[in-house]
Amino acid sequence: MKGKMLLVVCLALAQTVFATNGSNLTSVSPASRGMGGIGVGMPVGAVDTTFKNPAWMPYYKDFHVSFDGILFLPSVKARTNLSPMGPMNPPAFEKSEVDRTVIPGLGIVDQYNDKLWLGMAAYGVSGFGVDYRNKDRRLANMHTNFQFLRIMPSFAYKVNESFSVGGSIHIGYGSLDMGANLCRPATPPTCWNAGGGQSQTFGAGFQVGFAFNSKDKVFAGFTYQSPISMTYKRVFDSDGNGSFEDFKLYQPQEVAFGFGVKPSENLKVGTDFRWINWKNAKGYEGFQWKDQLVIAVGSEYEPAEGVQVRAGWNYGKSPIRSGTKNPATSRNIPNFTAPFNDLQIAYFNLVGFPAITEHHISLGVGYKISENFGLDISYEHVFNKKITATDTLGIGFITEAQNAQNSLSIGLKWNF
Repeated sequence: MKGKMLLVVCLALAQTVFATNGSNLTSVSPASRGMGGIGVGMPVGAVDTTFKNPAWMPYYKDFHVSFDGILFLPSVKARTNLSPMGPMNPPAFEKSEVDRTVIPGLGIVDQYNDKLWLGMAAYGVSGFGVDYRNKDRRLANMHTNFQFLRIMPSFAYKVNESFSVGGSIHIGYGSLDMGANLCRPATPPTCWNAGGGQSQTFGAGFQVGFAFNSKDKVFAGFTYQSPISMTYKRVFDSDGNGSFEDFKLYQPQEVAFGFGVKPSENLKVGTDFRWINWKNAKGYEGFQWKDQLVIAVGSEYEPAEGVQVRAGWNYGKSPIRSGTKNPATSRNIPNFTAPFNDLQIAYFNLVGFPAITEHHISLGVGYKISENFGLDISYEHVFNKKITATDTLGIGFITEAQNAQNSLSIGLKWNF
Protein backbone atom coordinates (compact mmCIF):
# COMPACT_ATOMS: atom_id res chain seq x y z
CA MET A 1 0.00 0.00 0.00
CA LYS A 2 2.67 2.46 -1.03
CA GLY A 3 1.63 6.07 -1.14
CA LYS A 4 -1.14 5.63 1.41
CA MET A 5 -1.30 6.03 5.16
CA LEU A 6 -4.00 4.79 7.50
CA LEU A 7 -5.16 6.99 10.36
CA VAL A 8 -5.35 5.48 13.82
CA VAL A 9 -8.43 5.58 16.01
CA CYS A 10 -7.68 4.48 19.58
CA LEU A 11 -7.54 4.05 22.60
CA ALA A 12 -8.97 3.96 26.05
CA LEU A 13 -6.51 3.54 28.90
CA ALA A 14 -7.72 1.11 31.52
CA GLN A 15 -7.47 1.75 35.26
CA THR A 16 -4.07 3.19 36.13
CA VAL A 17 -0.69 2.96 34.43
CA PHE A 18 2.25 2.17 36.68
CA ALA A 19 5.14 3.68 34.79
CA THR A 20 8.76 3.10 35.62
CA ASN A 21 11.09 6.04 34.69
CA GLY A 22 9.37 8.51 36.96
CA SER A 23 5.83 8.51 35.55
CA ASN A 24 7.01 7.33 32.09
CA LEU A 25 7.11 3.87 30.58
CA THR A 26 10.56 2.55 29.75
CA SER A 27 9.17 1.94 26.23
CA VAL A 28 5.98 0.94 24.44
CA SER A 29 6.77 -1.92 22.03
CA PRO A 30 7.58 -5.42 23.34
CA ALA A 31 10.75 -5.53 21.20
CA SER A 32 12.12 -2.37 22.80
CA ARG A 33 10.92 -3.30 26.30
CA GLY A 34 12.69 -6.65 25.94
CA MET A 35 15.90 -4.71 25.24
CA GLY A 36 15.74 -2.37 28.23
CA GLY A 37 13.83 0.36 26.37
CA ILE A 38 16.45 1.22 23.71
CA GLY A 39 15.45 2.52 20.28
CA VAL A 40 16.88 6.04 20.02
CA GLY A 41 20.42 5.11 18.96
CA MET A 42 19.52 2.11 16.79
CA PRO A 43 16.30 0.74 15.26
CA VAL A 44 14.55 -2.11 17.10
CA GLY A 45 11.22 -2.23 15.23
CA ALA A 46 9.34 -0.36 12.52
CA VAL A 47 6.42 1.00 14.53
CA ASP A 48 8.56 1.56 17.66
CA THR A 49 10.33 4.32 15.68
CA THR A 50 7.26 6.55 15.92
CA PHE A 51 7.78 6.71 19.68
CA LYS A 52 11.54 6.40 20.22
CA ASN A 53 13.04 8.13 17.18
CA PRO A 54 11.02 8.80 13.99
CA ALA A 55 14.24 9.29 12.01
CA TRP A 56 14.66 5.49 11.99
CA MET A 57 11.53 4.91 9.86
CA PRO A 58 13.57 4.76 6.59
CA TYR A 59 15.35 1.68 7.96
CA TYR A 60 12.13 -0.28 7.24
CA LYS A 61 10.73 -0.72 3.74
CA ASP A 62 7.08 -0.79 2.67
CA PHE A 63 4.09 -0.84 5.05
CA HIS A 64 4.06 -1.94 8.72
CA VAL A 65 1.31 -2.12 11.34
CA SER A 66 1.35 -3.41 14.92
CA PHE A 67 -1.04 -3.97 17.82
CA ASP A 68 0.58 -4.04 21.26
CA GLY A 69 -0.55 -4.59 24.82
CA ILE A 70 1.16 -4.35 28.20
CA LEU A 71 -0.12 -6.12 31.32
CA PHE A 72 1.23 -4.37 34.44
CA LEU A 73 1.30 -6.19 37.78
CA PRO A 74 2.48 -3.65 40.39
CA SER A 75 2.94 -4.14 44.11
CA VAL A 76 2.80 -0.78 45.91
CA LYS A 77 2.80 -0.23 49.67
CA ALA A 78 2.73 2.81 51.94
CA ARG A 79 3.63 3.29 55.60
CA THR A 80 2.94 6.45 57.63
CA ASN A 81 2.22 7.69 61.14
CA LEU A 82 1.28 11.23 60.06
CA SER A 83 -1.75 12.75 61.77
CA PRO A 84 -2.89 16.24 62.89
CA MET A 85 -2.36 15.18 66.52
CA GLY A 86 1.28 14.15 65.95
CA PRO A 87 2.81 10.74 65.22
CA MET A 88 0.41 7.84 65.73
CA ASN A 89 2.34 4.62 66.35
CA PRO A 90 2.57 1.95 65.18
CA PRO A 91 2.44 3.41 61.66
CA ALA A 92 -0.25 2.39 59.21
CA PHE A 93 1.17 -0.10 56.69
CA GLU A 94 -1.06 -0.98 53.74
CA LYS A 95 -0.89 -2.30 50.18
CA SER A 96 -2.57 -0.41 47.33
CA GLU A 97 -5.52 -2.26 45.83
CA VAL A 98 -4.45 -1.37 42.28
CA ASP A 99 -2.54 -4.51 41.34
CA ARG A 100 -3.06 -4.84 37.58
CA THR A 101 -3.70 -2.70 34.55
CA VAL A 102 -3.67 -3.12 30.76
CA ILE A 103 -2.19 -0.59 28.31
CA PRO A 104 -3.04 -1.03 24.60
CA GLY A 105 -1.22 0.55 21.66
CA LEU A 106 -1.49 0.75 17.88
CA GLY A 107 0.87 2.07 15.21
CA ILE A 108 1.46 2.28 11.46
CA VAL A 109 4.52 3.11 9.36
CA ASP A 110 4.32 3.47 5.54
CA GLN A 111 6.99 4.13 2.93
CA TYR A 112 5.51 6.88 0.77
CA ASN A 113 8.37 6.95 -1.77
CA ASP A 114 12.15 6.48 -1.91
CA LYS A 115 12.74 9.51 0.33
CA LEU A 116 9.67 9.97 2.52
CA TRP A 117 8.13 7.78 5.25
CA LEU A 118 4.92 8.51 7.19
CA GLY A 119 3.70 7.09 10.46
CA MET A 120 0.89 7.28 12.98
CA ALA A 121 0.75 5.79 16.48
CA ALA A 122 -1.21 6.05 19.72
CA TYR A 123 0.22 4.76 22.98
CA GLY A 124 -0.34 5.15 26.69
CA VAL A 125 3.09 6.40 27.74
CA SER A 126 2.83 7.86 31.28
CA GLY A 127 0.86 7.38 34.46
CA PHE A 128 0.63 6.29 38.06
CA GLY A 129 -1.93 5.78 40.77
CA VAL A 130 -2.93 4.02 43.98
CA ASP A 131 -6.09 3.03 45.83
CA TYR A 132 -6.08 3.13 49.62
CA ARG A 133 -9.81 3.64 50.07
CA ASN A 134 -11.21 1.69 53.03
CA LYS A 135 -7.69 1.46 54.47
CA ASP A 136 -6.22 3.12 57.58
CA ARG A 137 -7.40 6.75 57.84
CA ARG A 138 -3.80 8.03 57.99
CA LEU A 139 -3.53 7.05 54.31
CA ALA A 140 -6.02 9.84 53.53
CA ASN A 141 -8.48 7.70 51.56
CA MET A 142 -5.93 8.21 48.78
CA HIS A 143 -7.06 6.97 45.35
CA THR A 144 -5.04 8.80 42.72
CA ASN A 145 -5.18 8.05 39.01
CA PHE A 146 -3.07 9.71 36.29
CA GLN A 147 -3.05 8.56 32.66
CA PHE A 148 -1.33 10.14 29.68
CA LEU A 149 -1.67 9.15 26.02
CA ARG A 150 0.31 10.42 23.04
CA ILE A 151 -1.10 10.37 19.49
CA MET A 152 1.87 10.82 17.15
CA PRO A 153 1.59 11.59 13.42
CA SER A 154 5.19 11.25 12.22
CA PHE A 155 7.41 11.65 9.17
CA ALA A 156 10.99 10.83 8.19
CA TYR A 157 13.14 11.95 5.28
CA LYS A 158 16.05 9.88 3.99
CA VAL A 159 18.84 12.31 3.17
CA ASN A 160 21.21 9.60 1.93
CA GLU A 161 22.08 5.97 2.65
CA SER A 162 23.65 6.90 5.99
CA PHE A 163 21.59 9.78 7.37
CA SER A 164 17.91 10.53 7.93
CA VAL A 165 15.84 13.07 9.84
CA GLY A 166 12.38 12.78 11.31
CA GLY A 167 9.78 14.47 13.41
CA SER A 168 6.32 14.11 14.89
CA ILE A 169 3.50 16.11 16.38
CA HIS A 170 2.50 14.84 19.83
CA ILE A 171 -1.16 15.27 20.67
CA GLY A 172 -1.44 14.63 24.38
CA TYR A 173 -4.53 13.39 26.20
CA GLY A 174 -4.37 13.40 30.00
CA SER A 175 -6.70 12.26 32.76
CA LEU A 176 -6.08 13.05 36.45
CA ASP A 177 -7.80 12.23 39.73
CA MET A 178 -6.03 13.44 42.89
CA GLY A 179 -8.49 11.79 45.24
CA ALA A 180 -7.61 12.34 48.91
CA ASN A 181 -9.31 13.50 52.07
CA LEU A 182 -7.19 14.21 55.14
CA CYS A 183 -6.75 16.85 57.80
CA ARG A 184 -3.15 18.03 57.65
CA PRO A 185 -0.86 18.78 60.61
CA ALA A 186 -1.14 22.56 61.01
CA THR A 187 -2.19 25.17 63.52
CA PRO A 188 -5.14 25.02 63.24
CA PRO A 189 -5.43 21.80 61.17
CA THR A 190 -6.67 22.24 57.61
CA CYS A 191 -8.00 19.55 55.34
CA TRP A 192 -7.20 18.33 51.86
CA ASN A 193 -10.19 17.48 49.74
CA ALA A 194 -9.57 16.18 46.23
CA GLY A 195 -13.06 14.98 45.55
CA GLY A 196 -13.29 16.90 42.28
CA GLY A 197 -13.09 13.61 40.37
CA GLN A 198 -11.38 12.69 37.11
CA SER A 199 -10.34 15.70 35.02
CA GLN A 200 -9.49 15.31 31.32
CA THR A 201 -7.56 17.67 29.08
CA PHE A 202 -5.51 17.92 25.87
CA GLY A 203 -2.17 19.46 24.92
CA ALA A 204 0.33 19.42 22.09
CA GLY A 205 4.07 19.18 21.59
CA PHE A 206 6.61 17.91 19.09
CA GLN A 207 9.60 15.64 18.63
CA VAL A 208 12.57 15.84 16.24
CA GLY A 209 15.15 13.15 15.58
CA PHE A 210 18.28 12.32 13.65
CA ALA A 211 19.63 8.87 12.72
CA PHE A 212 22.98 7.69 11.36
CA ASN A 213 23.62 4.23 9.92
CA SER A 214 27.08 3.19 8.71
CA LYS A 215 26.73 0.18 6.42
CA ASP A 216 24.32 -1.52 8.82
CA LYS A 217 27.19 -1.99 11.29
CA VAL A 218 27.35 1.17 13.43
CA PHE A 219 24.33 3.24 14.47
CA ALA A 220 23.75 6.53 16.28
CA GLY A 221 20.66 8.62 16.99
CA PHE A 222 19.40 11.72 18.79
CA THR A 223 15.93 13.06 19.69
CA TYR A 224 14.44 16.06 21.42
CA GLN A 225 10.90 15.95 22.80
CA SER A 226 9.22 19.21 23.80
CA PRO A 227 7.22 19.75 27.00
CA ILE A 228 3.44 19.54 26.75
CA SER A 229 1.35 22.06 28.65
CA MET A 230 -1.55 20.42 30.51
CA THR A 231 -4.04 21.99 32.94
CA TYR A 232 -6.46 19.75 34.83
CA LYS A 233 -9.61 21.55 35.95
CA ARG A 234 -11.03 21.49 39.48
CA VAL A 235 -9.07 18.57 40.92
CA PHE A 236 -8.02 19.80 44.37
CA ASP A 237 -9.34 21.80 47.32
CA SER A 238 -6.17 22.66 49.23
CA ASP A 239 -7.74 24.78 51.97
CA GLY A 240 -10.95 22.82 52.48
CA ASN A 241 -13.31 25.70 51.65
CA GLY A 242 -15.26 23.76 49.02
CA SER A 243 -13.74 25.54 46.01
CA PHE A 244 -11.77 23.17 43.77
CA GLU A 245 -8.59 24.45 42.14
CA ASP A 246 -6.97 23.71 38.79
CA PHE A 247 -3.59 21.96 38.60
CA LYS A 248 -0.93 22.51 35.94
CA LEU A 249 0.91 19.22 35.36
CA TYR A 250 3.13 19.49 32.29
CA GLN A 251 4.76 16.56 30.53
CA PRO A 252 8.49 17.33 30.77
CA GLN A 253 10.89 17.93 27.93
CA GLU A 254 13.32 15.13 27.12
CA VAL A 255 16.67 14.83 25.35
CA ALA A 256 17.94 11.39 24.30
CA PHE A 257 20.82 9.96 22.32
CA GLY A 258 22.21 6.51 21.77
CA PHE A 259 24.57 4.21 19.93
CA GLY A 260 24.46 0.69 18.57
CA VAL A 261 26.60 -1.88 16.83
CA LYS A 262 25.84 -4.96 14.76
CA PRO A 263 29.06 -7.02 14.92
CA SER A 264 27.47 -9.92 13.02
CA GLU A 265 24.31 -10.60 11.03
CA ASN A 266 22.62 -12.27 14.00
CA LEU A 267 23.68 -9.97 16.87
CA LYS A 268 23.08 -6.31 17.73
CA VAL A 269 23.79 -4.35 20.91
CA GLY A 270 22.80 -0.79 21.81
CA THR A 271 22.64 1.75 24.59
CA ASP A 272 20.51 4.88 25.07
CA PHE A 273 20.80 7.85 27.44
CA ARG A 274 17.71 9.94 28.22
CA TRP A 275 17.46 13.15 30.27
CA ILE A 276 13.96 13.83 31.64
CA ASN A 277 13.49 17.38 32.91
CA TRP A 278 11.02 16.80 35.78
CA LYS A 279 12.59 19.61 37.82
CA ASN A 280 11.32 22.35 35.49
CA ALA A 281 7.97 20.82 34.49
CA LYS A 282 5.06 22.61 36.15
CA GLY A 283 3.37 20.46 38.75
CA TYR A 284 6.31 18.11 39.14
CA GLU A 285 8.42 21.17 39.98
CA GLY A 286 6.05 22.12 42.79
CA PHE A 287 6.16 18.59 44.20
CA GLN A 288 9.98 18.73 44.18
CA TRP A 289 10.72 16.03 41.58
CA LYS A 290 14.33 15.85 40.43
CA ASP A 291 15.63 15.38 36.88
CA GLN A 292 16.43 11.86 35.71
CA LEU A 293 19.26 10.50 33.59
CA VAL A 294 17.98 7.17 32.30
CA ILE A 295 20.45 4.58 31.00
CA ALA A 296 19.21 1.68 28.88
CA VAL A 297 21.28 -1.22 27.50
CA GLY A 298 19.92 -3.97 25.30
CA SER A 299 20.87 -6.76 22.92
CA GLU A 300 19.20 -9.02 20.38
CA TYR A 301 20.51 -12.37 19.15
CA GLU A 302 19.03 -14.39 16.29
CA PRO A 303 19.86 -18.09 16.90
CA ALA A 304 17.80 -19.19 13.88
CA GLU A 305 16.17 -17.45 10.95
CA GLY A 306 13.04 -15.62 12.08
CA VAL A 307 13.74 -16.06 15.81
CA GLN A 308 15.10 -13.29 18.08
CA VAL A 309 16.14 -13.53 21.72
CA ARG A 310 16.41 -10.23 23.63
CA ALA A 311 17.68 -8.97 26.98
CA GLY A 312 18.06 -5.54 28.56
CA TRP A 313 18.66 -3.37 31.62
CA ASN A 314 17.28 0.07 32.43
CA TYR A 315 18.15 2.42 35.30
CA GLY A 316 17.00 5.88 36.33
CA LYS A 317 17.40 7.31 39.85
CA SER A 318 14.05 8.04 41.47
CA PRO A 319 12.88 11.64 40.91
CA ILE A 320 11.34 11.49 44.42
CA ARG A 321 14.05 11.52 47.08
CA SER A 322 14.24 10.19 50.61
CA GLY A 323 15.59 12.10 53.61
CA THR A 324 14.48 14.54 56.27
CA LYS A 325 11.79 17.07 55.35
CA ASN A 326 11.13 20.38 57.07
CA PRO A 327 7.52 20.79 58.31
CA ALA A 328 8.30 24.42 59.21
CA THR A 329 8.66 25.50 55.57
CA SER A 330 5.82 26.91 53.50
CA ARG A 331 5.69 26.47 49.71
CA ASN A 332 3.09 27.56 47.19
CA ILE A 333 2.18 25.11 44.44
CA PRO A 334 0.76 26.93 41.37
CA ASN A 335 -3.05 27.27 41.41
CA PHE A 336 -3.37 25.81 44.94
CA THR A 337 -4.58 28.36 47.49
CA ALA A 338 -3.09 26.85 50.66
CA PRO A 339 0.67 26.36 50.97
CA PHE A 340 2.33 22.99 51.59
CA ASN A 341 5.38 22.21 53.69
CA ASP A 342 8.10 19.79 52.64
CA LEU A 343 6.82 16.95 54.82
CA GLN A 344 3.33 17.28 53.36
CA ILE A 345 4.75 17.26 49.82
CA ALA A 346 6.71 14.10 50.65
CA TYR A 347 3.52 12.55 52.03
CA PHE A 348 1.57 13.28 48.85
CA ASN A 349 4.40 11.96 46.66
CA LEU A 350 4.94 8.74 48.59
CA VAL A 351 1.36 7.83 49.40
CA GLY A 352 -0.35 9.22 46.30
CA PHE A 353 2.21 9.19 43.47
CA PRO A 354 5.02 6.71 44.33
CA ALA A 355 6.86 6.77 40.97
CA ILE A 356 10.09 5.72 42.67
CA THR A 357 11.38 2.58 40.89
CA GLU A 358 14.94 2.50 39.56
CA HIS A 359 16.40 -0.84 38.38
CA HIS A 360 14.70 -2.85 35.59
CA ILE A 361 15.73 -6.05 33.83
CA SER A 362 13.94 -7.50 30.82
CA LEU A 363 13.83 -10.50 28.51
CA GLY A 364 12.05 -10.95 25.20
CA VAL A 365 11.55 -13.14 22.17
CA GLY A 366 10.43 -12.46 18.62
CA TYR A 367 9.15 -14.99 16.09
CA LYS A 368 8.41 -14.54 12.41
CA ILE A 369 5.36 -16.73 11.91
CA SER A 370 5.08 -16.07 8.19
CA GLU A 371 6.57 -13.82 5.55
CA ASN A 372 4.22 -11.00 6.55
CA PHE A 373 3.31 -11.73 10.18
CA GLY A 374 5.30 -11.81 13.41
CA LEU A 375 4.93 -11.94 17.19
CA ASP A 376 6.95 -10.22 19.95
CA ILE A 377 6.76 -10.99 23.67
CA SER A 378 8.71 -9.44 26.53
CA TYR A 379 8.86 -9.61 30.32
CA GLU A 380 10.12 -6.81 32.55
CA HIS A 381 10.91 -7.06 36.25
CA VAL A 382 11.30 -3.89 38.32
CA PHE A 383 13.11 -4.42 41.61
CA ASN A 384 11.46 -3.22 44.80
CA LYS A 385 12.44 0.33 45.75
CA LYS A 386 11.80 1.94 49.13
CA ILE A 387 11.82 5.69 49.81
CA THR A 388 11.44 7.08 53.36
CA ALA A 389 10.80 10.65 54.51
CA THR A 390 11.09 11.86 58.11
CA ASP A 391 10.82 15.27 59.77
CA THR A 392 13.78 17.54 60.55
CA LEU A 393 12.43 18.58 63.97
CA GLY A 394 12.69 15.21 65.67
CA ILE A 395 8.92 14.95 66.16
CA GLY A 396 8.90 11.38 64.86
CA PHE A 397 6.83 11.69 61.68
CA ILE A 398 7.56 9.06 59.02
CA THR A 399 6.15 8.37 55.56
CA GLU A 400 7.42 5.57 53.34
CA ALA A 401 6.62 4.03 49.95
CA GLN A 402 7.62 0.74 48.36
CA ASN A 403 7.13 -0.06 44.69
CA ALA A 404 7.91 -3.24 42.71
CA GLN A 405 6.54 -4.29 39.33
CA ASN A 406 6.27 -7.08 36.83
CA SER A 407 4.92 -6.65 33.32
CA LEU A 408 4.25 -8.73 30.24
CA SER A 409 4.12 -7.20 26.74
CA ILE A 410 2.73 -8.80 23.60
CA GLY A 411 2.79 -7.38 20.06
CA LEU A 412 1.36 -8.56 16.75
CA LYS A 413 2.96 -7.07 13.66
CA TRP A 414 2.35 -7.19 9.91
CA ASN A 415 4.34 -5.89 6.96
CA PHE A 416 3.25 -5.68 3.30
